[in-house]
Amino acid sequence: MSAPLPPRTRAFAALMKRLATPVEEATDYAELRAQRLRLMESPPGRLVFGRPDRRVRTEEIEIPLKGRTLRAIVHRPTGVGGLRPAVVNFHGGGWVQGSPEQSAWLASRLAAGSGAVVVSPSYRLAPEHPYPAAVEDTWEALGWIAARADGLGLDADRLAVMGDSAGGNLAAVAAQRSVSEGGPALRAQVLIYPAVEMYDKFASELRMPDEPVLSSANMSAFAHLYMGDAYGTEDPLASPLRATSFDGLPPAFILTADHDPLLDNGVHYREALQRAGVPVRYREYPGTVHGFVSLPGVSPAATDAASDIVDFVAAHVVVPR
Repeated sequence: MSAPLPPRTRAFAALMKRLATPVEEATDYAELRAQRLRLMESPPGRLVFGRPDRRVRTEEIEIPLKGRTLRAIVHRPTGVGGLRPAVVNFHGGGWVQGSPEQSAWLASRLAAGSGAVVVSPSYRLAPEHPYPAAVEDTWEALGWIAARADGLGLDADRLAVMGDSAGGNLAAVAAQRSVSEGGPALRAQVLIYPAVEMYDKFASELRMPDEPVLSSANMSAFAHLYMGDAYGTEDPLASPLRATSFDGLPPAFILTADHDPLLDNGVHYREALQRAGVPVRYREYPGTVHGFVSLPGVSPAATDAASDIVDFVAAHVVVPR
């Protein structure tokens, strides 16, 4: 049974229900993204979404790929030398919205707490750029970062991927491809309320169809917008839970929220990895909604989750083995 939501979280959820346009009702997706960005950059938004940790140095770089250039935010810990381990982080937003900036609170705290560099690339968004554009962008960005690790001050032998929600989907896909396509070798994957199944409705979605922040109707709309004409494909590049093998994947930390219709996506992925012998740390955070790790101002558990991620990355990525 889910724990009660904290008052701050309930108040935020009520405000967003009044002010935000649900994705299934939107027709102008550029405006939907602009609306989200205005909220994040407003004084109340900065309180809700948090500010980057001042203990890191943040810079913007460009990742040139064939026919396009991706923007990336890099969070570097200060006071440490040598080639640093790296976590490549993919933002959430249903493959339709979101940006590297929305991950800055977590990414910068991970860099400050673990000593790893966190690189958060952008990727093309649907419906203008439907599947598999985001898959190819994030996979090629990971390869570009690994190939140029020395020039970026990174240790190519100590890499991990991380992502939340849609970004968790993309991180899981990248981890699978790193095995099936022979690299880049990854030491770990951090999957934060990951969307690993595109179509099936699991028990958590049936039990909690109208939770704050993410509803069952939102999930269906995001999936249709992202998949476009490919909707219905069973390709694990879309639904990593449908992979035929999970053997050899890097250790995983899967985080879920107890007021989240996506909860069982994380549970089923944990079970699939465990059946394959992949080491998994799993934690369901009580009194939390989907997206809570990006909402430190209204979700007290965000700080606990960030600390847990720091510990996991420090143990599996930063410490040489």
